[in-house]
Amino acid sequence: VEEVIEQADYLYGSGETEKLYRLLVQHKNSDDAELLWRLARASRDLAQLSSTSAEEKRQLTYDSLEYAKKALEINESNFAAHKWYGICLSDVGDFEGIKTKIGNAIVIKEHFQRAVELNPKDATTIHLIGIWCYSFAEMPWYQRKIAATLFATPPTSTFQEALRYFHMAEEADPNFYSKNLLFLGKTYLKLNNKKMALLWLSKAKDYPAHTEEDKQV
Repeated sequence: VEEVIEQADYLYGSGETEKLYRLLVQHKNSDDAELLWRLARASRDLAQLSSTSAEEKRQLTYDSLEYAKKALEINESNFAAHKWYGICLSDVGDFEGIKTKIGNAIVIKEHFQRAVELNPKDATTIHLIGIWCYSFAEMPWYQRKIAATLFATPPTSTFQEALRYFHMAEEADPNFYSKNLLFLGKTYLKLNNKKMALLWLSKAKDYPAHTEEDKQV
């Protein structure tokens, strides 16, 4: 298992998404949480590639949630299993419509918060809580109406709260992620602070693009 994980981390670092998936999917029946959350991540990364067909994307998205769920069942105190469960559950919502997405929102946030409790240094999870807050701060009125029918007290947030998490993520690991820089800029724009928005958006623009996502940013 250790050898496979070492190999997997090397491939992940090299951006070899397809090779990584092929390596890990052979171990999908493993009872090792470290392997399974990596397989969840690899399945999701493969689903995100522009070369992946719509049908494959859907299948990989549902598979990744199963792998993350299994990792959590094996080891509830694995921070990465909580993180990827939250991410994969959110992705599945994209296929099941806005009602499911909002319905899952509180569970998703709980898993992200649990991941941060288990590993306060993980900047990506802190960033994801920021994205969660941003989404709810920006939520259009008709989605708020859906949320109000689903929950006694529907989830809400503010752009200030989102900003706090994006800055916390930056403090945990400066310049770790192009999207965090982008969202710092976007959030400052929402708060009408153009000077700070320009600072962070410029950083996002100048970020060295390694991944497809960086290029989009």
